[in-house]
Amino acid sequence: MDNKSIKMRLEGNWKKVKGTFKEKYGQLTEDDFLVEEGQTEQWIGKMQDKLGKTRQEIVNEIEAITA
Repeated sequence: MDNKSIKMRLEGNWKKVKGTFKEKYGQLTEDDFLVEEGQTEQWIGKMQDKLGKTRQEIVNEIEAITA
């Protein structure tokens, strides 16, 4: 999935993605979800670091949540 598509999916379903990630990954805090508009790639990078996952794994989870 290209960057524009993932950005649109993430921004259009932010509450759903945020809730699912918080439920699945209890170690995430509210601060982990403070994202400025348009900073999708930075947030994905932050999740990679916090969760020890690849970018593709994070994108796959977003796709599954927003499908």
